[in-house]
Amino acid sequence: MSGSQKITSSHRSRLALIYVRQSTLLQVRENTESTARQYGLADRARELGWSETSISVVDADLGVSGRFSGLRAGFQQLVARVCLGEVGAVFGLEVSRLARSSAEFGRLLEFARLTDTLLIDADGVYDLADFNDRLVLGLKSTMSEAELHILAGRLHGARKAAAGRGDLQLPLPVGMVYDDDGLITVDPDEEVQTAVADVFALFDQHGSALGVVRAFAGRRFPRRDTGVWDGRLGWGRLTHGRAASVLKNPAYAGAYVFGRAVSTRKVRPDGTVVTHVNRRPRDQWAVLIPDHHEGYISWQRYLQIESRLAANRTSTGARPPREGPPVCQGIIFCGSCGFPMNTRYRRADGTADYVCTRARSDAIQTPGCHSIAAAAVDPQVVRVLLAALVPEQVHLALSAADEVHHRHQRSHRAAELAVERARYEADRAERAFGQVEPENRLVARSLESRWEARLTAVAQAETALADLIAAEPALPQPARLQQLTRDLPELWQAPTTTAKDRKRLLRTLIADVTMRHVDNARAHIGVRWHTGAVDEITCDRRTNRNPTQAVDIVRELLKVRSDAEIAEHLNSLGFKTGNSRPFTVNSIRHIRQQHAIGSKRNNPTGPGEITVPQAALILGIHEAAIYPWIRSGEMVAHQARNRRWCIPWDEQIETCWKQHVAESHHLKRRANTNYETGQAV
Repeated sequence: MSGSQKITSSHRSRLALIYVRQSTLLQVRENTESTARQYGLADRARELGWSETSISVVDADLGVSGRFSGLRAGFQQLVARVCLGEVGAVFGLEVSRLARSSAEFGRLLEFARLTDTLLIDADGVYDLADFNDRLVLGLKSTMSEAELHILAGRLHGARKAAAGRGDLQLPLPVGMVYDDDGLITVDPDEEVQTAVADVFALFDQHGSALGVVRAFAGRRFPRRDTGVWDGRLGWGRLTHGRAASVLKNPAYAGAYVFGRAVSTRKVRPDGTVVTHVNRRPRDQWAVLIPDHHEGYISWQRYLQIESRLAANRTSTGARPPREGPPVCQGIIFCGSCGFPMNTRYRRADGTADYVCTRARSDAIQTPGCHSIAAAAVDPQVVRVLLAALVPEQVHLALSAADEVHHRHQRSHRAAELAVERARYEADRAERAFGQVEPENRLVARSLESRWEARLTAVAQAETALADLIAAEPALPQPARLQQLTRDLPELWQAPTTTAKDRKRLLRTLIADVTMRHVDNARAHIGVRWHTGAVDEITCDRRTNRNPTQAVDIVRELLKVRSDAEIAEHLNSLGFKTGNSRPFTVNSIRHIRQQHAIGSKRNNPTGPGEITVPQAALILGIHEAAIYPWIRSGEMVAHQARNRRWCIPWDEQIETCWKQHVAESHHLKRRANTNYETGQAV
């Protein structure tokens, strides 16, 4: 080792740092001689005059790549101690490999120059105060970085070439192994095969990765260890991430894939560089070879699973079916603003309402945005669904499907004739090329070009025929389909049919449902089928009408029992309120007030008079709309002793007020329409 004369007592009075590093853990395990040589630099430091207490080994970066310093705690420690002036010399097998980045290595050289720190390797001793030494180290650093770039380019080029042929051996997921010939095959372990196959079977049953995890509770799932223990089979719990990775991995579909992910680097505010791995869409994969090896599922089934997982991804706006009872969840929209309607459950009884999303999230409510009870919409939509699946309707649909099938067959026949003609032309071109003399290159070149053009036409015609065949929808057996439609009502009402199954069945035919407010009592429901057809329904928005039998019981028991006793009696008989809730004292009082049941104190009206709640019920409006008419004098009324308003009423008055309410709704709709269009009334 030359240059020992550059070492002074000032350097020996400070520390001698021995920097030890290997790029990967595999190198630490396999390249033991290189690691031993780096630790042996401590002996060289003692030979150059450093005492035992002045020698320190920095080996925190064993198994860490030297590409970025932010990930190397040992290198950061070395730089910090150099900046503090504690280090007299830094030892390494090759000091230019302290950092693979020229910027980071140049920064270290500058700090070493300012603190009079030497760099020592197998080639010599470098004093950074000497321009020649600094120049040599700079050149060695640049050459090291260029060497890394050239080697990486060669390796990546060879990897891409082998991957393009499907010969590059990539890490396989659990359940797939390489055989003795280097070919990919299914793991011969039957327990592993069963576990992986059950993941796909359970996904077909539950329709989500989370459902697979829940069904796998209590079972163990295999895994392949990586790193130092690469390839060893282990067992553990099936998590949501592992289930999703199995369902998304094309290797299980027998496809060979290379370049599914791309890595990007970003600089954090603290200066460290981090690497992010992002998945590419399927059309951007570098290599995709279907049917490359044996798999657990087919490629078509893999595409179906991929589309189903995408439909479950709520972050992209998807609204998959949930476990709740409302069947229109996820497919019902507000007819006023066009935004989806969310499902909101009541804490008291668990009943559900459909609420406009925009009205809740943006605090913006257009004049037509309203909520509606799920119990008012769902029965109507189910009735339309079941009515469309009667055998008569199915027969008409099958007739239309047969017509479409015949149309496809005619298209297929035309494509088949085109293929036959293209093959005939190619055969003629081949025979003409075979009859020409080989020495006559002028004619041979022309005939060869013509033959190649005919072969290209054959390939195009065959591709067009294959596309037509793939695009033709499969038709079920008519007898089997008619039998299923006859069993559908019983299947829909069966206790074994879950709410999620009902929603999936409904979504196979119905694309979406739109709710538009008509008035306080009615709502307009539009059902759009996947075929584009639309059915329109007008339903009652009020589902909170109390059972008539319960009202009669209240009328009979009021004279002998209290409100609390009547409520308890109705609950014991199994009656529910119009909102599907148990009866309470307040609900009994509401029935008495609504139906004018009770004593004179509770029913202050005289002959030919009604109360405000009764008038609101007759006119189909809210009670709050009547009081302004009473205060303004438009509606004649007087107050009884209990300060309740009594309204004189007969058929003529009822007709006049119904006409007045209808005109008010008409003017309100005109105002709303002109508000949306920006026109003045």
